[in-house]
Amino acid sequence: MANSGSPLSSLASVVSGCLDGSVVSGEIRIVDVTHDSRLASGGTLFVAIRGLEVDGHIFVRDAVGRGATAVCVDQRLEANVPQLVVQDTRLALGPLAASVHENPSRDMIVVGVTGTNGKTTVTHYVESLAGSAGVATGLVGTIHTRIGDVTLPAVHTTPEASDFQRLLARMRDSGTSLVAAEVSSHALELGRVNATRFAVAGFTNFSQDHLDFHGDMDRYLSAKRRLFEDYDIGTAVVNIDDPAGAQIAESFNGNLLTVGQKGHCRHSGVRTTVEGTTFTLDTPWGSASLSVPVIGRFNLDNAVLASACSLAAGIDFDDVIAGLPGLAGVPGRYEIVSGEDPITVIVDYAHTPDGVAVAIRAARELHGKRVIVVLGAGGDRDREKRSLMGEAASSADIVVITSDNPRSEEPQDIVASVVAGLNPSVASITEVDRHRAIQQAVSAAADGDIVLVLGRGHEPDQDINGEQIPFDDREVAREALQQHRRSADLDTDSGSIGR
Repeated sequence: MANSGSPLSSLASVVSGCLDGSVVSGEIRIVDVTHDSRLASGGTLFVAIRGLEVDGHIFVRDAVGRGATAVCVDQRLEANVPQLVVQDTRLALGPLAASVHENPSRDMIVVGVTGTNGKTTVTHYVESLAGSAGVATGLVGTIHTRIGDVTLPAVHTTPEASDFQRLLARMRDSGTSLVAAEVSSHALELGRVNATRFAVAGFTNFSQDHLDFHGDMDRYLSAKRRLFEDYDIGTAVVNIDDPAGAQIAESFNGNLLTVGQKGHCRHSGVRTTVEGTTFTLDTPWGSASLSVPVIGRFNLDNAVLASACSLAAGIDFDDVIAGLPGLAGVPGRYEIVSGEDPITVIVDYAHTPDGVAVAIRAARELHGKRVIVVLGAGGDRDREKRSLMGEAASSADIVVITSDNPRSEEPQDIVASVVAGLNPSVASITEVDRHRAIQQAVSAAADGDIVLVLGRGHEPDQDINGEQIPFDDREVAREALQQHRRSADLDTDSGSIGR
């Protein structure tokens, strides 16, 4: 549908702002809102937000030069266009964009999922279950954005507020009925989903991550809780097996659907293999025994949470049960890349202490001979978790510590921080070059072993000093395995550790 625009005067009332005195009420109409001056054009309201590193007010002149019809600022500037002055431009960005785009989240079923781990998998599963039930879907998340069959690149796990509302409007206008969206703690702290109505809000789990941004665990959890405390929610779907989830459920005032061993939705009789998992699902809508192509109990937990979110969103129980066996694997999320090879190689995005521990535990449940882990930690991010990741990796039989995305830090320094947490008794290799590290891990494996390549998952590039260098863990792991098999003269004991 065509956007006829919103009067600037009405937008001022939405955010309790003050208009420049030269503006005549109702004369100026806004058809789009942006925080990026490069996207400014006629009919656009440029909102100058104060970022973590750059103050958007310095781009007001650029936005006006590109044709912005008006600007939103937190103090009046010299500009020859109308100015909407508000107390906090960042907090105003979402409501302004939602209003201009006629509140798209109220015309669709928006399922928002937050938590430390599992957001990507749960949202993909919700999209899959809804799609198999014949519902027109959209997806917003870490790997990509999708509108039906159209895939768009992702910049942030959750886009900035103006981009998010514009995206929701595009989905609505294309006929989308249900949107599954990852809602990161950064998004909640920075107001990226402000003015969004969530028909369903899901919570996966909580453990250490992003302390470089939030400062401490209390503030990190507080950011997560905002989804359930500050937003218009139809039904909260919460994993109460997680202590933080249990707290959220206990304090939530509204429709609540719990997931967990003592929850409304739960699983039993679990048996997991490299082919998938069989289990019984019990819900208030009914029970069923089935097999799903997901590996590991943590992924089964994700599938059950996605099922609960789908049921809360109004998808019939029979449709959910019919859709579960057809769940597609999520790129880089416990993805088996070894095919039929006797050595199982799995690539996963696990990049937190808890995520690493869970990934190894899931590998143990597959009853391989040994578990070999390749692990690093990201640069310019939460430094406190690095040694804890090394400690978590110590539950493997062999650990290869290497580079992840070092960004602006020295890879050797990051590696040393991870190594500091390793149990001295565990067999280990330190190899800063990630390509060689993956090769060494595969070379150290024997038939029946499981190699876990953790930390980067689906990422196609490695970030080194601001340069994006093509590097896909999945491709490198496949190449390493092929090379391992081609070495006909390789002694089965050559290069092994701890056999």
